[in-house]
Amino acid sequence: MMEKGSRGGVSCRAAVCGIVALLSATAFSCSVAAEFRKVKEKDMKLDGSLCSLPRSSAFELGVSAIAFLFVAQLVGTTAAVTTYAGKPKKTAAAARGRVAFVALLVLSWLSFAVAVVLLATAASMNHGQRYGRGWMDGDCYVARNGVFGGAALLVAVTALITLGLTFATEPTAAAAAMASNARASRTHLEAAAEDAAEQPSGRSKQ
Repeated sequence: MMEKGSRGGVSCRAAVCGIVALLSATAFSCSVAAEFRKVKEKDMKLDGSLCSLPRSSAFELGVSAIAFLFVAQLVGTTAAVTTYAGKPKKTAAAARGRVAFVALLVLSWLSFAVAVVLLATAASMNHGQRYGRGWMDGDCYVARNGVFGGAALLVAVTALITLGLTFATEPTAAAAAMASNARASRTHLEAAAEDAAEQPSGRSKQ
């Protein structure tokens, strides 16, 4: 029974990691693609003091990257926190592990927030800017080179930290399984010892 539970936990963790990795990879790909599809200064049209920029597919790619990254972050951190909440926390080692876990969790969400800000800002600049209605104060703005690329890098960092959080819960789970197996083995040994102690008396009666 314990082996089945342990295998189930490993399978669930593998599934979560697979989902996080797949969604993060998709978000990364969308961010990189947006870097090459974004509008450029040469695309700007001028009409006297007014300017306009066409809509670019970088807008859809940026929004998609945000959506995929958000789901990956939510799934990964929720699974990690849920698993970690069931871990024993009475030892000094567990206290140190809790501090490291919280620090990584905060760092993961900070990296996620910065990536979303970059993606949202750059994507909004590629939504199309009409004459007299630029990105800000009627002026047209173009996302700088490397903004989407930097966001893609942060997407990768966020994914690695989130996956690290998921794997950080594995040692304790394995230790719990080992402890359960040890208790089961001890129970079997005690039962065998009792049977061995009863056998001589049974033979003497015969």
